[in-house]
Amino acid sequence: MEYLKSIRTIKNLSEFTFKEKGSTFIGKAYPSGNSDTSMEIISADKKEHYNATHVCSAFQHLGGEIKYSDDGEPNGTAGIRIYNAIQHFDLTNVCITVIRYYGGTKLGVGPLGKAYYHAAYEAVSASEFEIKTNYSKYRVEYDYDFVSKIHHFLGMYNCKITDNFFTTKPAIDFLILPEQEEALIVEIQDASRGRVKPELLENNIFLPEK
Repeated sequence: MEYLKSIRTIKNLSEFTFKEKGSTFIGKAYPSGNSDTSMEIISADKKEHYNATHVCSAFQHLGGEIKYSDDGEPNGTAGIRIYNAIQHFDLTNVCITVIRYYGGTKLGVGPLGKAYYHAAYEAVSASEFEIKTNYSKYRVEYDYDFVSKIHHFLGMYNCKITDNFFTTKPAIDFLILPEQEEALIVEIQDASRGRVKPELLENNIFLPEK
């Protein structure tokens, strides 16, 4: 089974501003966890820059979720060029806006596209990058006589324990790399003779590398 092992994203908001033939371009690169957050970011920038001529944007999220907007600029001159900057840096979970204040001189299609790409590219360049690793979250319930073996297996597979608790039995929530989860489940089931089996709670949890 194929897994997305990691993603590359940015840690912080970064900006870049420049002028081209009188027009001001403000590029802003944001870390963003999902499309709803990205749409809120775009809406907030439009509200803040209510007197701007255009607020163009692009974002990309896990699962291939992509969207870009020219916001009234000629087709293909803004949104796709901003998205090209995201592709250049191979980023996921990122939203970029480029705000333009028109300066009275038309740039032409080619220079306009270059201006939007430049604003997006330089905004991302000013960011701090980070790699996030993919984990799956599991819960395992077990009898007290199996506690040492549970901890042995979790340690052997470098699992990250996130919670210890008790319901009807002791239980542990833990994170594991997706490519190792099947082997761990087999180990635990074999050692417990089928009495204990970890339960998947959530997958595709991306956490920063330490």
